[in-house]
Amino acid sequence: MPILTSLLAGLVFGIGLILSGMADPAKVLGFLDLAGRWDPSLALVMAGAVGIGLLGFAIARRRTASFLGLPMRLPKTRDIDGRLVGGSLLFGIGWGLAGFCPGPALVALGMGQVKAAIFVGAMLAGMGVFELLERRAASSAARA
Repeated sequence: MPILTSLLAGLVFGIGLILSGMADPAKVLGFLDLAGRWDPSLALVMAGAVGIGLLGFAIARRRTASFLGLPMRLPKTRDIDGRLVGGSLLFGIGWGLAGFCPGPALVALGMGQVKAAIFVGAMLAGMGVFELLERRAASSAARA
């Protein structure tokens, strides 16, 4: 049942990204172009998403299990450190250059967009480099 529910949630999320325009890099770049022809429509999409997210997390914090009976696993770390800030900067730079973030890029890839394929390839390569560096750091720390 959790796999079917996850599939359904992913489909609803993907359809929402398509309908909202988040899977269209030109629309996203128009939203990010504050000094040019700014398109504020995605601000409403983001405000709605943040509102639903806040409500969802408020409900989740009061529960020990999900609605499907699975254990509730919420983030425990609330620190803002250099890694978080650096990752956020890299995310923002990538979003501003390509007009994609990971979710919409996967949706656009499924729609056959070549730009999305390039982005997803670069994203996977970046994830691989990160994993490699993390393993090296952990190995170095274990030897020290």
